[in-house]
Amino acid sequence: MKDIENVARGYKAAIKNRNVSDEGRLHAEEELKRIQSNETPSEGGLSDDEARHNKNVARGLKAATHNPNVTDVGKQQARNRLESMGEHPERPAD
Repeated sequence: MKDIENVARGYKAAIKNRNVSDEGRLHAEEELKRIQSNETPSEGGLSDDEARHNKNVARGLKAATHNPNVTDVGKQQARNRLESMGEHPERPAD
């Protein structure tokens, strides 16, 4: 889990950094306001970045189940992890 104070420091630094785009500064300001007001992130308690990360992990695990270079044990581990994430992986013909 991230330390919220360190996250806030990062957003403050981004706001003051002149090399950060206007869009990036605006995003940092919004996130900093959300943190300071103690709002919880949307989407089941996950921030947009965390939700995107989880989707990318699931996508990679699904790819591993279809990759002929992955061992049978590796494919089974990927399927098990997908199931623990609430996904229902199909079983391709190996």
